[in-house]
Amino acid sequence: MDVTTEPARDAASSRTPGVGSRPKRIAWGALALFLAAFAVFESQKYGLPTTAAALVFFVFPDLTRLAGVRPPGALYQAVNRVWIPLVVLVGYTLGPIVWPPLFTAGLGWLTRIAFDRMLGRWLDPRSPA
Repeated sequence: MDVTTEPARDAASSRTPGVGSRPKRIAWGALALFLAAFAVFESQKYGLPTTAAALVFFVFPDLTRLAGVRPPGALYQAVNRVWIPLVVLVGYTLGPIVWPPLFTAGLGWLTRIAFDRMLGRWLDPRSPA
C-alpha cells in the first residue's frame, strides 16, 4: 500500500515555497546590508530630511499593520512587494525629479522588505495583490 507517502506530499505542498532556502535568505541579507549602508551614506550626505524619510519608510510595513490592515489585505500585500520601492528608486534615478528624501525613502522601504525576506517572512503566493 502507498498510504504513507500521501501525508508527506500534502505536508510538503502546504509549505510556502522558498521559505527555507538558505542561499536565498543569505542573498536577501546581503542586499539588506548593502541597501542599509547606501541609505546611511545618502543620509549623511543630504542631512536630516533624508534620514527621516529612510526611517519612516523602513517602518512603513509595520505602520500599515498598526493601522489595522492585516496580512490578507491588499494594502498590506502591496507594501510588502519588492517592485513598488524598486520602481521608486529606478524612477528617481532616471527621472527629472531631484529630491533626495524620495530616494532614501525607497532605500529604506526596500531595505525593510529585504530584511523581512532574510528573516523568512515571505508573502504567500496564493494571497491577493
